[in-house]
Amino acid sequence: MASNSREDGVSGTSEILTTQVDLPGLMKVLGNNLYSTPSVAIRELVQNAHDSCVRRTVESDTQFEPQILVRPDPVKQRLIIEDNGAGLTRDEIVRYLATVGTGYTSQMRDQGRSDALIGYFGLGFLSAFFVSTKVELITTSYQSPEETWVFTSTGGERYHIAHHGQRPVGTQVILHLNEQFRPLGEPDVVEHLLRRYCCLLPLPIHLETGESPAVNRPIPPWRTDEDLHPVRRQALEKEVVSRFERRFEPLCTFPLSREGDEDAEGVIWVQGGATYGTSDNRNVSVFVRGMLVDSDARELLPPWAGFCGAVIESEGLTPTASREDLQRNSIFESTAVQLRRSLVQGLSDLAKSQPAAWRRVLRMHNESLLGAALSDDGLFDLLADVLKVPTSEGELTMPVVYRRAKERVHVSLGEGAGYEEVLFRAMQVPVILGTRYGAMPFAERHAERHGKNVVRLGTKAGNEALFAPAEVAPESLAILEDLLGREGVELVPTRFAPATLPVVLAPDRDVALKRRVEREEADRRISSAILSMARMFTEKIDGDVGARLFVNLDSPVIQRLMAATTPRTRQAASIVRAMADLFTDRREEDALRVDTGAAFTALSDALVALLD
Repeated sequence: MASNSREDGVSGTSEILTTQVDLPGLMKVLGNNLYSTPSVAIRELVQNAHDSCVRRTVESDTQFEPQILVRPDPVKQRLIIEDNGAGLTRDEIVRYLATVGTGYTSQMRDQGRSDALIGYFGLGFLSAFFVSTKVELITTSYQSPEETWVFTSTGGERYHIAHHGQRPVGTQVILHLNEQFRPLGEPDVVEHLLRRYCCLLPLPIHLETGESPAVNRPIPPWRTDEDLHPVRRQALEKEVVSRFERRFEPLCTFPLSREGDEDAEGVIWVQGGATYGTSDNRNVSVFVRGMLVDSDARELLPPWAGFCGAVIESEGLTPTASREDLQRNSIFESTAVQLRRSLVQGLSDLAKSQPAAWRRVLRMHNESLLGAALSDDGLFDLLADVLKVPTSEGELTMPVVYRRAKERVHVSLGEGAGYEEVLFRAMQVPVILGTRYGAMPFAERHAERHGKNVVRLGTKAGNEALFAPAEVAPESLAILEDLLGREGVELVPTRFAPATLPVVLAPDRDVALKRRVEREEADRRISSAILSMARMFTEKIDGDVGARLFVNLDSPVIQRLMAATTPRTRQAASIVRAMADLFTDRREEDALRVDTGAAFTALSDALVALLD
């Protein structure tokens, strides 16, 4: 006995119904939202013309020379795209052209009948309605060359089919342009778009007449079997680049290398505009089966390559339905690896074969390359000894830093010119400015590879490595404390060169960090997770000592101060303290508050007293 009850709780008789489609609404949504710019109409219709020519080559026994002709008509506000491809029968117009989401090209590709076909989704013809008040299609199929049909539609929802006076085999699409899209009927606009979208199509595309030069020539160098001279290859690569790089002249170009199953081909270039470490001018255009799909696929280049661009084509990358973006899948990721490897290899080859161009790249992109080298071991090996790091004596390579600093690396963590600059200028030793982009980690990695010591100035450990404590008689130490000591500053007797520098006042930057993160306003400016991590580090720091005054026992001035305490020695001590304050970066307020005005006053008063 049949039962109407079901385990899922549904009772009664169920019905199977067909989903209804609001065709006018669907056409409006697709027409207005599928494509981001009206210019893609040219791309989609040229693509259809291309596939029609490929279809005729595959299916017809007739020998013919494929041709695509694009004719702007600004007077009549029209754009005409014409081909001598396979054409359409009446039945094919109904089944494929007038059926959204269905295309004969996709069937051919699924059957593996041609790898040269571009279309797949059966949506490209919709772009014509996006820019037109009326669309006409006049077509003659190679299967019935005695019949010519005209398809007419004013919005894509309804259409008319009628016989037309006989024409040669092929298809002509006439777009009667909306007023707002009138520029698509201007020859210069159309030529620019054809050169951009269709420059890699294998079939020739002509503007105005069949006798005019093809706008998609010359073919890119990676497409030719000719053994090109390197100079000729670079010239052809730069010609391709000029269509896509509008902001910078390319300094140099590299071909995309291939390994294993990789299929992407193309060219990478280094831009001719100077960059900072955080610059991101990546410019990547991707062609799939000869048509531009994505003009901003910057993710294919590594984040550190903000000074580079690329034009590539691939059969494996998969477009989205609008053909204006790429699916982020495993092939996309492997192509990114291919570009990264090709870029590193290209830079390496450039350094060996074109030293003048290599020097220009280093000069314009030194700071960006510091960060890039930290992201790729191969790039670090290439750049380690030629990149320059910012120092107190200008930009220097690491081998020069080692030579001048007696095989040590001194890194300042301060944001301004402080005691380090004064000390090391006196010592004639460069200090790497560790707060500048990439400088400190680059220097540390280089030093680690070469077995050099790194001294981080401004930290307790770094200062101890630089200023080793020295023994001094208790009575002498008491005199120094009396003359030079102050609250919150630890006085440290030491010895360092040059002896002409009596003292160095060094704020403790670990303490500065501790005080910043422990202020109440830090709770409002920093997220709780980051703040708690910072406090795990700073809670181990003794915050009572905000700075250390390193007193040079080899200094004749200090030796005279320790000899006896007199009014004149107190005046001299005031001068020494004022000098220490003035030589310290006054921005180090979290570790030590330096009153510059008071320091100048003390210095002036002491000098006047000595002169009197």
